[in-house]
Amino acid sequence: MWASKRAAAVPGSVFALMDAAKQRARAAGRAVIDLSIGSSDQPPPEEAMEALRAATRDPATSRYPLFSDTWPLRAAAALYLRRRFALELDENAELLPLIGAQEGLAHLLLAVTDPGDVLLLPDPCYPPYRGAAAVAGLQTFPLPLRPELGFLPDLGAVPEGVRPRALLLNYPNNPTSAVATAAFFREAARWCRGRGTLLIHDHPYAELTFGDYRAPSAMEAGVNGVVELHSLSKTHHMGGFRVGFAAGDRGAIAALARVKGAVDFHPYLGIQRAAEVALGLPEERNRVAARVFEARRDALVPALRALGWAVDWPQGSMYVWARVPGLTDSVEYALRAAEETGVAVSPGRAFGPAGEGFVRFALVQPPEVLTEAARRLAAVSPQVRSARQPPAP
Repeated sequence: MWASKRAAAVPGSVFALMDAAKQRARAAGRAVIDLSIGSSDQPPPEEAMEALRAATRDPATSRYPLFSDTWPLRAAAALYLRRRFALELDENAELLPLIGAQEGLAHLLLAVTDPGDVLLLPDPCYPPYRGAAAVAGLQTFPLPLRPELGFLPDLGAVPEGVRPRALLLNYPNNPTSAVATAAFFREAARWCRGRGTLLIHDHPYAELTFGDYRAPSAMEAGVNGVVELHSLSKTHHMGGFRVGFAAGDRGAIAALARVKGAVDFHPYLGIQRAAEVALGLPEERNRVAARVFEARRDALVPALRALGWAVDWPQGSMYVWARVPGLTDSVEYALRAAEETGVAVSPGRAFGPAGEGFVRFALVQPPEVLTEAARRLAAVSPQVRSARQPPAP
């Protein structure tokens, strides 16, 4: 009765079905291996935790944090971007703290688009992207991410008549774990500037990369017409802290600040202090955690390939994206896998129509648990066995 058109437009999710399937597995006495949620199981940096503990004892942190109070975090973000990507940004005009990148994206779309504008959206993609677009009242134009193109969008295939207000990218990618080069971002930025399109890059996995690969920033192609969203949830294992920052085009950042000023204050000052410390830690600290996920990748990929599944070796993110031979209903498969074996994975269709035939594994368990999960999944047929009808993603 009270749902607005905006709320009603937010797509349904299959993850509630997955939660119910996990509960049924536990009720049946199965030991559940939950690989369906990409929440880092690594601890936050101890130095950041110490900063937070100290802040809770400082009465000055209990007040509303004003924009001027965010300067230390903005300065720390600017130093991080300079050290990591050789970028020079003005912390007073080109950086803004966020209460997590997911919040930042939703407010950014409200700040830089009008209802009815077109958003170029990858398919598959992180499901909240579609929710944020729906809340902003946008039309979405899908950009298929295909294995033969390395799960990169073919911008040349966008018809000339399509005039998007914004393009949303995410590399290292969720769910496909694909990565992009600096050359790709230069071409994407050139294409966007030619169309009058804002390039938005969601970059939560900037430090979760493997081997010699280091993820570039989209802003290396220039900050004009580019906004990048950073989060400490994955890079520093601070998901519950809800803190990150937006950086880039000063006009877009100013619009975002105006919208955020109408609906929220900034993160708690203690969390800001913890984030400042985390962003200032040497790169090697991030590499230690990345190697944990790399070892898990090295355990799971061969185990899945031994099942005959098509799996690439991820160079970044915290996921493995696997095509299951003969799979036509990934939601039904994921439900049965959870109920019959206790292994919970994310169905590819939850990320968009182009994700059908795939499942996503989150690398949030030790290597031996991941190989056990693959062993259990060998008993699950990819063929549909029931007529359950999950909600459309």
